[in-house]
Amino acid sequence: KVTVSLTRALELCLPNATECCPSPLCVVEALQVLACRGSVMLAQLLIQAEIFANSSFAGNVSENATIIPNQAFKPLGSCPCNLTAGACDVRCCCDLECTPDLQQLFSGSCFTGVFGGDVNPPFDQLCSSQSMEFTPEWFPFLCVQSSLDNTPFLGYFYHGSTSTPEAPSFKIPLQTSPGKTFTGYREGDPIITEEDEYFTVPQQSLAGQCVGNAPVAYLHNFDVKCLTSLESYKEGLPHDVRINTGTADFIQQNVVYRTITDRGKFITESESLHAAEVLCQNVTFAEHYKFIWKDKNIEQVNVTVFLGSLCDGEILTQRFTVEFLSLKSSNGEEPLESPGYQAGKPVRAANLNASDPLGSLNIWQPAGRGLCASATYRPVLFGVDSYSGCILEVDINEDCSFLRGNVTEKLNALIQATHIGKRDNSSYSDLNDWVEIIRLDPFSSNVSTGGFKGICPDIPANLNIRIIFAKVGAVQGVPQQQILAVQISYSTVLWQFQCGLGCRNTLSFLPITASVQFIEVPAQPPVPVTRYQKIYAEFDCNQNDVCWPQLLYPLTRFYTGEPYSQCLAKGLLLAFLVSLAAIMSNPWFSKLWNR
Repeated sequence: KVTVSLTRALELCLPNATECCPSPLCVVEALQVLACRGSVMLAQLLIQAEIFANSSFAGNVSENATIIPNQAFKPLGSCPCNLTAGACDVRCCCDLECTPDLQQLFSGSCFTGVFGGDVNPPFDQLCSSQSMEFTPEWFPFLCVQSSLDNTPFLGYFYHGSTSTPEAPSFKIPLQTSPGKTFTGYREGDPIITEEDEYFTVPQQSLAGQCVGNAPVAYLHNFDVKCLTSLESYKEGLPHDVRINTGTADFIQQNVVYRTITDRGKFITESESLHAAEVLCQNVTFAEHYKFIWKDKNIEQVNVTVFLGSLCDGEILTQRFTVEFLSLKSSNGEEPLESPGYQAGKPVRAANLNASDPLGSLNIWQPAGRGLCASATYRPVLFGVDSYSGCILEVDINEDCSFLRGNVTEKLNALIQATHIGKRDNSSYSDLNDWVEIIRLDPFSSNVSTGGFKGICPDIPANLNIRIIFAKVGAVQGVPQQQILAVQISYSTVLWQFQCGLGCRNTLSFLPITASVQFIEVPAQPPVPVTRYQKIYAEFDCNQNDVCWPQLLYPLTRFYTGEPYSQCLAKGLLLAFLVSLAAIMSNPWFSKLWNR
């Protein structure tokens, strides 16, 4: 038992006081007890007593801010083991509050490493460092000669920052900030969920494959079909996810589940398996989304989910549709205040020369072997560039004139119209709402084949549909797009019979195609360029590869590619060489040189 006692009163010093403590912290007493057997020390005990003053602080608090040094060169905690303020920490040799007498008590057992105060140890790459267990032979040649003020632990030479790769995520920050609310959706903006992620529905990519995590764009309708099997089937986004309305509010989806009874419309292929081996699972066959919108906000989301049983070995054709309906239009028709075309909507066509003005503008949708005889049609969608075709069977004895007529007839069957509607709500009774289709007939050179069979020139095998449109305004933030002109042209090819093995087959194939291209032009013609603008464009550094006004840029203070002194020296050397070349090219210099 060891007792440490204090014989005087432990109080703070007051004016004209003698028996007091001058320090307001505490009194620390320490002693070391050794246990020995003979001359051999068996154990040691270090005892430290802290006696605090029984008083409260009544002085003025200093408002001086603590100055934190630059941690790149000076660590914030130079002595991590100094854990007690105003007292000496045992075994902490870097603690400045430990007197030399106290440090002698534990000088042989101080903390080591960073915790003991060695916050900037020599690193392995240092030339004077011998910490590496196996030093390679090339170490003296590639070692680092640096002071400890600039090391991997301190200094700007080594930042020590690492970047970890992150998987791409659809999570994006909302358009919100303190004092600013979400401003709503515009056409083409991705729809956001409550978790600040994109609302996704499977869609087709440009390669024709289905992408399961494709964002839904505001006011963009689509109808896609995706093939899947039981092995590759994946569930989509849960239907309990709440959607951002556009004003930082969230709405729940109204989901209705239905069961598919006729599986023949969705199951396109089935392998013959025994009944005992068939594994079936209840999956989603189709999902139909209807977004009710008003202005820039989403008012309601209705979802109809069709479920059915998919068995192992079967190929399922899933269907996903997204349709945006105005709040003022409950029957799905476009309201009058949005007369322009929206991307993905069918282009309106009319045959104004007939009693029935209803027309169509289609492209092929091949099926099966891709033959034109079994191909179906699908409408041309506004803003969607398309390319489709089919294969026509041609006999080796086919007459060229008959072949041209047959191909032209099949191409013209795609365009059962004379006019195209300027807007989506064009009226059949108003001729100003329509633009006439400009037809460029195929060129025929009437070149004779000389009686040869299996070769026909100038076959109009390619149909080119070019639609010119422009943005003519906006209604409630929704851009209104209008068709200005439509042109149809043909591209001719040389058909030649392809002989197979032994030429036993008398039939050959001729691929015919149809392409649709949408070209956007400004609604108003651009302002003509003035002569001043043309001259100024020649000296504009942003529009030309050669920038003469910046010829002397390296000699200015704005150039930071290399030190200014080097730039000035190189510039003077270049000026000297130019002057020397000018002097030597002078005729009198040659005369002077000859003398």
